[in-house]
Parts: sequence; C-alpha cells; structure tokens
Amino acid sequence: MYYLAFICATIVLSWSSTIMGDRSVTGYLEEKDLNRLREVFADAISSNDLQAIYYSTLNIKIDDENYSAELCSSLRALHEASKLNGYEKDFYYIGSSKNLVCKNKLPEALLGSVYAVFNTELSSSQEIYYRVLTHKLLGVQINEPTTTKIAKTLQGLLKKDDSITSLGYAFNVAGELGTAASFVADRVEDAVVQADEVDGKMLQFEGGLSITALVVNGIFRVTDIFKKPTPLNPVQAVKFASYFLNRRSVQSAKGAHVLIEALKTLSGAGNSAPICIQLIGNGQLQADDPVLNVVVVDLLGKPVTPSPKTVYGKIILKKDNAVLAEKVQLISKSSDKTVYNAQLSTYKPSRGVYFAEINVDNTFTQKLQFKVLGRVKVHSLEVGVTDSDSSSTVKKQSIIYPQTLKGTLKADGTQKLLLKSVLIDESTTKVITVQQAFVRLSNVQSNEEIIFVAEQDSNKAYKFDMDVGLHGADFRYKSGIYELHLIIGDASVSNSFQWHVANVELKFAHEPDTSKKQPIRSTLPEIEHMFRPPEKRPPRFVSDVFTGLCLTPLVLLLIFWSKLGINFSNFTFAPSTIGFHLGFGGILALFGVFWLYLNMFQTLRLLIPIAIFTFICGNRLLRHLHAQRVGKSSVSLSSAAST
Repeated sequence: MYYLAFICATIVLSWSSTIMGDRSVTGYLEEKDLNRLREVFADAISSNDLQAIYYSTLNIKIDDENYSAELCSSLRALHEASKLNGYEKDFYYIGSSKNLVCKNKLPEALLGSVYAVFNTELSSSQEIYYRVLTHKLLGVQINEPTTTKIAKTLQGLLKKDDSITSLGYAFNVAGELGTAASFVADRVEDAVVQADEVDGKMLQFEGGLSITALVVNGIFRVTDIFKKPTPLNPVQAVKFASYFLNRRSVQSAKGAHVLIEALKTLSGAGNSAPICIQLIGNGQLQADDPVLNVVVVDLLGKPVTPSPKTVYGKIILKKDNAVLAEKVQLISKSSDKTVYNAQLSTYKPSRGVYFAEINVDNTFTQKLQFKVLGRVKVHSLEVGVTDSDSSSTVKKQSIIYPQTLKGTLKADGTQKLLLKSVLIDESTTKVITVQQAFVRLSNVQSNEEIIFVAEQDSNKAYKFDMDVGLHGADFRYKSGIYELHLIIGDASVSNSFQWHVANVELKFAHEPDTSKKQPIRSTLPEIEHMFRPPEKRPPRFVSDVFTGLCLTPLVLLLIFWSKLGINFSNFTFAPSTIGFHLGFGGILALFGVFWLYLNMFQTLRLLIPIAIFTFICGNRLLRHLHAQRVGKSSVSLSSAAST
C-alpha cells in the first residue's frame, strides 16, 4: 500500500511537471564558483587532514614534484595520527597515495590488514563501502564467493539499520558487488520518501550536504547499473538541484567534491535532468536598444546536450499583466551556444518592469524579470520669485535643460522662491512620474546645503514653493548666494541627472549668531551627566534633638550603673571573654564609623569577619558561664545533703 501511494504521487508530480514544463533552475555553478572551489582544494592540500588531502588531490593536480614528494612522505604519519575510523583512514591513505602517484611503497602491515579484512565480520554498510573501494584502488579483484558473502552481510545489515546514511552507502557499493547486491535497487523508493522539503523549493536528506549527495549519487548509480526506472521525477530533481546550488559556499574539500559530483549526476539524469535559464547581466535593457539576453546551460554551466531546437519567450508587463509579445524567438549566438537573445525594439517596450516567460523545446520554462529603462526629458522648467502675501500673477523665467539661468534671482524674507517642471518620457513624450525629485540649495561660500522634496501636482508637474522668511531657520539665517539644483532619479531611468538651474541670492531678516558657530561635521560638545540634586536636609536643631533621643538609652544605662553599681565578680580574663567584649565593642565602633564615613558595602566587608569572631567567642563564653553555674548548683546540693 505504501509503495502504491509513492508510485501514485510520483505519477501525479511527473504529469503536473509536464503540463507546467517547469524543469529549470535560476542558477548554475558559474566560473567564479568553480574558482572558489579550486581555492578550497588548494588550501586543503596544506592541511593535516588526511580526508581533505584525498579530496583535494582527487580534484587538482600538483605540478611541483618536490612538494608532491614531500606530501607523499607525510601521508603515513597523517594516517597514524588520524582519528577517523580504521576503514576510512585506510581508504584515504591509499587513495591519496594513488592520486599523488607516490613512489613510496605502502606499509606491508597495512596491505596485509586490508587484504584480510573480508575474513572478519563487517559492522556496517559504511565499512563495506570503504573496504570494497579500497580494494578497487589497489586494483585487487574480489572473487565471486567473497562478493556473495559481502552482499549477504550487506542485506543483513540493512535489515538492522535502514537509516538514510546506511542506504546511501549501500546504493554506492551495490554496483561494485554485481548482481548479488541487486536487492539494494529495490530500496530506492524507501530512501526518496525520506527527503525533507525546505520552503517548498528544495529537497534534502537528514545529514546535510554530504549525505544528500551520497544518496542522490547512489540512487542514480544503482538504478542505472541494474536497469531500473529513473529514481527521481523532474520536480524532485529540480528541488535537489536547487538545494545543491544553495550550498555553493561550502568550505570543506569533501563538501566541494560531493557538490560537484552531485551536480554532474543530476545534469546527466536523462529525462529528469534540470537546466538553468538565466538572464545575462543585471536585467536592465536600454530603451533605444532593448536586447533580451538569456543563457541556457546545464547545472555546471556547460551547453545543454542535445542543443535546444526552439527557445521562445512571452513578454508581459508586470504592472497590469498586459502582453507585449506572445511568442518572441530567441536566437543562439554563433560564438557562444549557451547564449540566446531577442531584439525587442520592434515591440516598442515602454519604460517599466516586465516578465519574460522563457520556453525551451516546450519542456523547460522559467519566468524571468527584467526592466526596460527609459530616458527622462525635461519638457519645461520655470523659476521665479514673488511676494509671500501676493495673489498676483507670478513672473517666471523659462530655462532649457541643461542651461543655467543668466543673472541671479533675488529673494528676501518677504518673498517666495518658486520652481515648476514637467518631465516626459523621451520615447513616448508622455508625462511621467519619477521616484526621486529634489531641489537642492547650496551656499556658494560655505558649501552648506539644504534639500527639499519637489511635489507633483494634479497635472503631474513637479512644483517647489519655498517661503524665504518661514525657512530662514533652516538656512541658519545665513544670507548669500545659493546654487539652485534640480535632482531627478529613478530606478527605471537610464539618464538620472542633477541640473544647476539658477543662482539665487537669499536675504534673511535675522543675521546668524556667529558667536557660537558650530562647524559642520565637527566634534559635538561633551554631554555631562547631571545627577539629581540631593534633597534638602533638616535644620541643625532637629538633627541634634534626634541624635540626643537616640543616645538617651545609653545615658540612662550609665546612670543606673552608677547608682546600682557594676558586678565584676563573674568577669574572667579568659580569651573568650576578652575576645567577645572586644568584638562587640568593635561592632559598635564600626557602626559609628559607618554613620560618619563608610557606605553599606564597605561596612559589610568589615562587619563579616568581626561578627564571625564575636560569635565564636560569645559561644565559648556562654558555654563557660553555663558550666560555672551548673558547678555551683552541684556544690549547693552536696552541702545540703551533708547537713
């Protein structure tokens, strides 16, 4: 039942993929990615990691013979120091030696243990994988009885441990064991359904890049050898490819190797193989020559095999989904068979954002977004000065871009500075709206500047209206000649500009206060923290009365002692007695010092040792007094008994 559900799901996904034709990804392993991975391999060669050295020497060639010989001589020590499993480090040692074509002979003890390993019990599919491939590296042919024995051991291990890691190693080693291990191909569906989907766009297996690449490479290998159907449908292949491409920033030599191998495997996956359809450049087309350039490659950036026969695109305006062109043919460049382009000038695209739905051989589709840049043109610009409270017609002067008004405009605190400009699209002559329209006024002498936003009115004309008197504080009331600039910018405009429109002499009613002039971008004055002022203390008379009341019990005690007398008969000069009284007196003295000089934390640090000393002495003193009292009672009873 479970197997039937998997087959049904696969058929549905395959059918929907055929209908949609979406078998492409938006990225591939570019030359910059390959160069970075080469750097990863080059850095790993100089490491002390045997595994990293193996994968590095497997992917790049060392031209320096002296360095290669030095590396060969260090392999044995690295093998002995490696903390990998024995079967792993044996494989990497022998593999690195073979990659480097080392002249040093492998240790006899190592070879003896490798040759005899199949006479012992193998503990996992991972060990079987490394042991079998180690024999292959050595060129040792495993005989048929041993192969059958290993296959049975593998079958038993998979019954005990059918985790995705165990299955991955089994898929990769099954082809080396021949028909005796054909049962492994039946476990492909069990592995595929364990894939985890990420954001609905990627598929991966638990364990990350290494395990995902191990399983994907293994299932294609085992199904190819034992002539089974393609293990992944096109949708799954695209999601696995997206995951691998998302891991292009891998930093380890093993990760770089398995990444490249997995992308090679998916690129050669036949009818399930995804391709990459991608825009060339930043996706911005010039209005005067809108040429759409698209690259069609496999996952490794190589030409698709066989070459696409037809590449078409549907051009849609993003703003209202209006179709600009239903079927535009993209033609392959003669110099580069991966690049296809289409001239869109015949469709006269206006400024804006577009979608291009690219279709390759009615099988692969990709939706790409590009932008056609327009050219903005100043249709008219007028600038003038008028009274702030005047409702009369304003006399304005027209200026043609990019000229600057001759002479200097003058405006004081009772006047307003006005500017009005209409912008049009150069190709359509229609009035347009831009994302940024600013008016900048900069002082000629001090280079201080202030920027205002030009607002668009109901007729889509940009207007700037500044009352000089009301904005005097913005200029710090600094009169002088200011340059008036119009700044126009937009992400879909190719000729954003800054235009020096005119010079304006501004005269403010108040002159700036130069006594506390603060230089622009200078160090700000230090901010000193102000603590809350202490509360007002009571009068001296009140404090003295309160202190006298606190001392009253002590005074009364001294008076009573003088009247009644003090009994020193029980006082002894034992160390505990003296220590207790000294400690108690020290505590009282400490409280007095605390009242005058110390804070709470300083007092506690001094009080703790004094208190401990006083407690110990007091305890011993009380025990002594108790024993003394008990002794007197016993003597009294003895005297009474004798009488």
